[in-house]
Amino acid sequence: MAIAELEVRLLLEAIFDRYHYDFRSYAMASLKRRLAQACDSLHVTTVSGLQERVLHEPESFSQLLQYLTVQVSDMFRDPGFFLALRRQVLPVLATYPSIKVWCAGCSAGEEAYSLAILLHEEGLLDRSIIYATDINAQSLRMASTGVFTLERLRGFTENHRRAGGKCSLSDYYHASQDSKDLVIMDASLRRKITFSDHSLATDNVFSEMHLITCRNVLIYFDHALQTRALRLFSDSLVRGGFLGLGSKESLRFTEASEQFTDFSLPERIYRRKAS
Repeated sequence: MAIAELEVRLLLEAIFDRYHYDFRSYAMASLKRRLAQACDSLHVTTVSGLQERVLHEPESFSQLLQYLTVQVSDMFRDPGFFLALRRQVLPVLATYPSIKVWCAGCSAGEEAYSLAILLHEEGLLDRSIIYATDINAQSLRMASTGVFTLERLRGFTENHRRAGGKCSLSDYYHASQDSKDLVIMDASLRRKITFSDHSLATDNVFSEMHLITCRNVLIYFDHALQTRALRLFSDSLVRGGFLGLGSKESLRFTEASEQFTDFSLPERIYRRKAS
């Protein structure tokens, strides 16, 4: 084993033992890139030096966590995915008396709020609840506030339109009193979303979900952790429930493929088999 890879594995074991965050089954190539960025930011020259910092300085681990977790998302990212949800999935979910949605790896809440808006526009939000989870406590705190920069909202607005939005995205937020450059998502959306800590590497299922989205997260896992996460999703869904993955992710060649049928393959939407 190369020295650099050995250093990474020792660091991940130390993080797991010290802070109970499990990154040991994340894809090595991605980890190396992220750790190199963290070393530059924390002004250390080696991963071993990084390990010494995070073991003795909890605030350094908080900084490192921002590099180890995926923090890139947009509202209505990949509009075609949300258009397919609107046209093909939500009419099925509308047949249920109540709807439970799990947004796994929610980052700062962009996808969770997108799902809430989509459900609202299709008349389903009042009987829905969205569970939005992540392992990054800082991201969850940001997500729960519903605060975004006005600059980002300009891009979100175009995505919403392309996703079949039925009104202006500006109907769902208002200006912050603290800064003219910030906006806050409407309270009617925020109260339908429960943000909570959950690790796909170590935690258990959410039960009786009708829709699960976990997009652009599995690409950072190794095969074993992908298999674990997909088993969690299968076990969490009701029969006939839906799973949405990222544009570069697939159930093909996985054990989970036996539990699902392709529903909207171009948009990576799958349906759990009824039996």
